[in-house]
Amino acid sequence: MQVTTQDGYILSLQRITSGRRGESATGGGGKVPVLLQHGLMMDGMTWLMNSPNESLGYILADNGYDVWIANTRGTVYSLGHTSLSSSDPAYWNWSWDELASNDLSAMLQYAYDQSGQQKVHYVGHSLGTLIALAALSDQQQHVSMLRSAGLLSPIAFLNKVSSPLTLAAADVFLAEALYWLGIDEFDPTGTAVHGLLTDICKLPGVNCYDLMSSFTGDNCCLDNSSVQTFLAHEPQASSTKNMVHLAQMIRRGIIAKYDYGDASDNIKYYGQATPPAYNVSAIPDGFPLFLSSGGRDSLSDVQDVRRLEQALKSHDSDTLTVQYLADYAHADFVLAGNAKERVYGPLMAFFRLQDK
Repeated sequence: MQVTTQDGYILSLQRITSGRRGESATGGGGKVPVLLQHGLMMDGMTWLMNSPNESLGYILADNGYDVWIANTRGTVYSLGHTSLSSSDPAYWNWSWDELASNDLSAMLQYAYDQSGQQKVHYVGHSLGTLIALAALSDQQQHVSMLRSAGLLSPIAFLNKVSSPLTLAAADVFLAEALYWLGIDEFDPTGTAVHGLLTDICKLPGVNCYDLMSSFTGDNCCLDNSSVQTFLAHEPQASSTKNMVHLAQMIRRGIIAKYDYGDASDNIKYYGQATPPAYNVSAIPDGFPLFLSSGGRDSLSDVQDVRRLEQALKSHDSDTLTVQYLADYAHADFVLAGNAKERVYGPLMAFFRLQDK
């Protein structure tokens, strides 16, 4: 299925309408819909990489949900545009601001309409959580279409990121260097990005021997087959502008819109000299949130997650569920063989409370 965003990007959505027992979803009072949103440099395959018994997309379908799998702009399944080719620099002129304001809006509205205007559960991993937090704090119409949001490895505040590779890239202005060179597509497998990453891996304190661990933290519970499946599909491209935006957050410690680096440019886009901040505390206190984070996660750092929880402290005690897994790192939440018992079971129990 395809949906077109307000700014012309043609996005692909996959739908799992029935579990292995075979009951299909129908609009108008049928199964409860769930929208799954992947993270940075990943795509919708995130939710299907393990066996059907271990992958969240299949588990939700087997438990009676109508499952929608998002693929944001720039990923291999969502390279279309109404007027641009993905080889055009203008195609890549976006950051996660547009993923929150345009991609999420279009996909959520589509799933909501196709499901007979039933409210939708949302599950995001990594950047997929930041997109949701930004949209919920900035555009209150999303709340009316959502039942709840499950945030796995929540990304919001980023100034305590401990990933040596990520920190080194931010410190040397890797993304900005590519942007200044006119490289608008951030392709981790491309020559330009690979060359700069190779240089970063030679810096003191940056060990890229195990690239996944140096980026995500020491994952506890991945098996070789899931890692091989991951490597066959990922990493996906993003925009260089998006990487610049994330680096700005790491250096500044705030959640704000993209900074054009010049007061006059910011005034042109925002009507003010500095980019507007996203106020996570503006998410309605009664909106149900499930936060699951890991003690070994070097991208969704424990200190940053605590700061997010503090920003949400006015939430009703029965609408904010916080889970902490001391041995989990960033990729465990979508690839660990035991995530079904440790994360997805509690997540679905949380969903069931909102379904009543």
